[in-house]
Amino acid sequence: MTNAEQTNAALMERRRAAIPRGVGQSHEVFIARSDNAEVWDVEGKRYIDFAGGIAVLNTGHCRPEIKEAVKKQIDLYTHTCFQVLAYEPYVELAERCNALAPGKFAKKTLFLSTGAEAVENAIKIARAHTKRPGVIAFTSGYHGRTLLTLGLTGKVAPYKLGFGPFPNEIFHADFPNALHGVSVDDAMASLETIFKNDIEASRVAAIIVEPVQGEGGFNVAPFDFLQRLRALCDQHGIVMIADEIQTGAGRTGTWFAIEQSGVAPDMITMAKSMAGGYPISGVVGRAEIMDAPAAGGLGGTYAGSPVACAAALAVLDVFKKENLLAHSRLLGAHMMARLQAMAAQDKRICDVRGLGAMVAIELCKNGDPHQPSADTAKALAAEATQRGLILLTCGTYGNVVRILVPLTASDTIVDEGLDILAASLDAVQTI
Repeated sequence: MTNAEQTNAALMERRRAAIPRGVGQSHEVFIARSDNAEVWDVEGKRYIDFAGGIAVLNTGHCRPEIKEAVKKQIDLYTHTCFQVLAYEPYVELAERCNALAPGKFAKKTLFLSTGAEAVENAIKIARAHTKRPGVIAFTSGYHGRTLLTLGLTGKVAPYKLGFGPFPNEIFHADFPNALHGVSVDDAMASLETIFKNDIEASRVAAIIVEPVQGEGGFNVAPFDFLQRLRALCDQHGIVMIADEIQTGAGRTGTWFAIEQSGVAPDMITMAKSMAGGYPISGVVGRAEIMDAPAAGGLGGTYAGSPVACAAALAVLDVFKKENLLAHSRLLGAHMMARLQAMAAQDKRICDVRGLGAMVAIELCKNGDPHQPSADTAKALAAEATQRGLILLTCGTYGNVVRILVPLTASDTIVDEGLDILAASLDAVQTI
């Protein structure tokens, strides 16, 4: 390859010729190297990373301790398939996840490779335990790209377009959203409507909920809603699953977001930032529920890779060493204050919300949250990229801009990124 080919434009041309259009790309940028919360593209331009690989890099790019743990592991062995020849890092990581998960009951943990795998296996386990078929998810929720997880996902474009039919016995209740007129009472009533109109509660295996919706727009589930959901599941013998794939690994200021509600779900799915960029996911839950499938019913060829397990153990050590849970809360409060100050000056920001360092702004027209402005969100992200800041949009209407900066980013870098965000919003003020 010649140096002339090492441009973003040239690489995009090769990409379009070689890769299906269905593999989207938010920014026409090709990375060359990275360090903590900064990346440099193939042309040498620097960017501040407020995307974090979609919530994967809570401990930053190329964290030294994680790199060292991985290098040490790959000198020993890289793969055996845990179901053939087991290895201690998987066991240690399971023990530590069991200890971290909320609830005063015995727990067990299964490791896999992707978030969608974790969700699929949680549903399998719930069905094996309850001997029931039905599953309830929520509007605007996102749970993955496989057929089962797409069935659970409560957003059509772009994830579900053209991929149906989806598995049956899946139903969607309303997710509470005060900004858009859906109260906790409304959400709970929608569950009762499902029980009356679609499937009786005695045939529902699981209810799966994100404590903070990720792709759905960083909508925070009110704590009383999660508490009432827990009580409803207890009443009907339904397994409560918390999807913490985006919220987990300390993003919200506790290892799992649901801890802040005081609720202990029966199972928690996790992935993304667990291993600082290495592919691993997991399901942690009540031991008696996790043990429901027969031997051989769970697993996968690459599930719980020893390299990823080593990386995940290093992530846990970094969190403890740097007290990142407390820092996440401080970082979130700082970003919320800066964003709220922007909102006070710009009526297009109709909401600033989040939990811990998982924060977002919702953009609208004329100060009206019922007039979502996806165009403004898209233009803001594009302008920010030109100015050296990587942002992501999300939300049912594509009008939410989310921030997932590494928790290890310096205050100087975070403020520089927020300054770029504010300047970019000013630059697209005519939209």
